Amino acid sequence: MHNECMVAIQIRDVPEEVRDALAAQAKARGQSLQAYLLELVETQARRLRNTATLDRFAGRSDGTRALPGESAAELADQREQRGPWGSAA
Repeated sequence: MHNECMVAIQIRDVPEEVRDALAAQAKARGQSLQAYLLELVETQARRLRNTATLDRFAGRSDGTRALPGESAAELADQREQRGPWGSAA
């Protein structure tokens, strides 16, 4: 991780019971509360990037959005059409 462009994020008005639950989880994982919260924020940022990438491919009709089993059925059909020696029947 690069410290040169780190920023501070402050969250105000966190209920005490929420802070306590997060602190307990951090302790159970052997982390400081700050390290645990940073991990949560980084994980969420990664998920957002993944979602944005998937959204770029939404609506494609080139098979990238095929349902499970559709690709296998299509391959089986193509193999059947080619015949036993791999050439078109």
